[in-house]
Amino acid sequence: MTDRQGLLIILSSPSGAGKSTLARALRTWDPTISFSISATTRAARPGEENGREYHFVSEPEFKRMVAERELLEHAHVFGNFYGSPKAPVLAAMQTGTDVLFDIDWQGAQQIRNSTQGLNTLTIFLLPPSISELRNRLLTRAQDDAGTVARRMEKSWDEISHWDGYDFVLINDDLEKTEAQLRSIIIASRLRRSQQTHLNDHVRKLQAEFEELS
Repeated sequence: MTDRQGLLIILSSPSGAGKSTLARALRTWDPTISFSISATTRAARPGEENGREYHFVSEPEFKRMVAERELLEHAHVFGNFYGSPKAPVLAAMQTGTDVLFDIDWQGAQQIRNSTQGLNTLTIFLLPPSISELRNRLLTRAQDDAGTVARRMEKSWDEISHWDGYDFVLINDDLEKTEAQLRSIIIASRLRRSQQTHLNDHVRKLQAEFEELS
């Protein structure tokens, strides 16, 4: 039995602010961190594999998952549905495994307000500037001009929810931000709510104290 409940680590930001890069860096730092693989109705991009980047499902299948409460959270983004399957996340938590989510503010809010809220850590990444955000989207060359424009339009909606998160970091230096994320996770693992062995330990201390009285 583990001495710690797994954390649900939610990392959010507008597109281009660095969350995917930092998510990979966190898992390199601690390979025991599991990544929540979302279900989506969007088509797979070249090089993507079902079950690796996403679980690619049809819209009727996604709606069935929602109706049967198989998702921790779900949202409609850029014309497609996205959601986090519940079963693998809960199984990981019970073994003391932290689960990392790359989701937006809607999903973060849903998980925060769920029965898993006590074990949730939310972190928002801000870009150093809007011009830098746009440059990052253009230079990564993953999207066409129309998609970049739509992502820029959505960026302020994402940023406007920054104050709903536990921690907010300005990602102006990747190495510094990564170090800050590690510190936040290390400290959060020591929350009283995460240390499942504490009640038993305190009862043991109480019994020892009563024996001495």
